[in-house]
Amino acid sequence: MCDQSTLFVDEPTTDPALLRTLAAAGLPATGRFLPKAGWVSRVWVGDEYVVRLNNDGQFRDAYRHEATVVNLLAGSEVPHARILAHGDGPDGPWYISECLPGRTLYDAWPAADSHTRQSIIESLGFALRALHRVPVPADLLPPWLADALSGKPWPAFHPPVVSAAFQQVEAARRLPGHDSRLLADVADWIQERLTVFADDERVLVHGDLHGSNVIVDQGRVTGLIDFAEALAQPADVELDTILRWCAKAQEYPPTPEERGLDETTLTEVPGWLHGTYPELFEREHLRERLNFYDMHGELALYAHHPQPDIRETAHDRIALLLSGHNHLDGLVW
Repeated sequence: MCDQSTLFVDEPTTDPALLRTLAAAGLPATGRFLPKAGWVSRVWVGDEYVVRLNNDGQFRDAYRHEATVVNLLAGSEVPHARILAHGDGPDGPWYISECLPGRTLYDAWPAADSHTRQSIIESLGFALRALHRVPVPADLLPPWLADALSGKPWPAFHPPVVSAAFQQVEAARRLPGHDSRLLADVADWIQERLTVFADDERVLVHGDLHGSNVIVDQGRVTGLIDFAEALAQPADVELDTILRWCAKAQEYPPTPEERGLDETTLTEVPGWLHGTYPELFEREHLRERLNFYDMHGELALYAHHPQPDIRETAHDRIALLLSGHNHLDGLVW
């Protein structure tokens, strides 16, 4: 994230919102900061720290939740950015963390050779194993996601929460013009599969792990970032997100204006990850479990997304999943 050979220009810090945030944190408004676009937050990458400002208002207590999660990582082997300060100000909630060496996996991946790519993914496997061993409260859930599950608007559509699958069916049934036959089949499908989760241990999962939320440098992961969606769920919830990213990387751009990575460059990622974190792939009924997570995600889109075309795509994907097929068909691990 702090590749100082290419990021910065010698210009003073002048953005009023950035200056107010630094002042609120008690940090000097000196040095160089590069503004970067994001999906929700305004971001400034500095020489020593990263400033994030959320003026969107949809993600209640997202930074407070992230600070809680990052504090859980203290003393662990999980590579992450140490939090310096967070709070609320006139421009919205803000969060300041240390600057990690390197840049995002998304930025580094296209120019990396096969050896470097494998090294990055193997390092990611070690980081994930460490993350899933961090002690976590069994009820850890982002406040904004808890709001969404209780019936309030959905600001995002992941990660899956196993116990909330039927809630998504009921939410979809409240849609005007919903496909009642499809949803009846989905409810039966979910009921038949709930038993495979009965004995699960809940661990700390990142919840949104893809190329933009991993920082790499010299062929290794230097940090996992953006823990606003972290929660306590089965470990293979993490695998669901990673495999979805590999199969549909175009749907994971770093900003709405950019393109995701080329999926053909990610075909070996599952195998490399399996090599360093095999237990993530060794759950009984793994394919059924991953299909269940996929169903949860598509149901959330079908029930809550504001765009009709996205809801229609989710409807079609649900029907395909009921027939036994989805994005996992073409992946090898």
